[in-house]
Amino acid sequence: MLAAKLFVECFDVSRVGKHPIDIPSGVSIDFRDGILMGKGKNGAFEFRVHESVKTSVVDGKIVFAPVDESKVARSMWGTCRSIVAKSVQGLSSLFQRKVNLVGVGYKASVQGKNLVLQLGYSHDVVFEIPEDLKIVCESPTAVVISGMSRQRVGEIAKRLQKYRPPEPYKGKGVILEGQHVYRKEGKKK
Repeated sequence: MLAAKLFVECFDVSRVGKHPIDIPSGVSIDFRDGILMGKGKNGAFEFRVHESVKTSVVDGKIVFAPVDESKVARSMWGTCRSIVAKSVQGLSSLFQRKVNLVGVGYKASVQGKNLVLQLGYSHDVVFEIPEDLKIVCESPTAVVISGMSRQRVGEIAKRLQKYRPPEPYKGKGVILEGQHVYRKEGKKK
């Protein structure tokens, strides 16, 4: 009984939600009618805060608190704080994700508003670059995706990877930086 009570008390409060978010210089935050709005040098964002979370801007910090002690309020407390923290960070510095093309003849180039990928198919793969992101080819086999939203940068990197997923025998394909490709041994004679 005592162990169960201690377990509940340990997980009774969000460890993420209780930390306030510092507002960097050059970023303005406004909170009205349940919507948190931010503007910075990289753009702007709007986020509707869940109704079970109280939000306030105090002394250059964004503070979150649950409305009550329900499970939904406690879980949304940390979730809202995490989403807003990454959005505020994106207003002052861009998120980046590097994608490597591994394979003979695999190349990438930016042509106008399109990313053209040569991935071993009979045709080139043409990917239209979204307006909110910037895509640059550092080399013919390295593509850097940068943008204000961490979620959006990761989403586009995964979408590019779907054109040629990494294969386990030769390790060829579109590979995200830091991703480990599990290699298999081929047939033996």
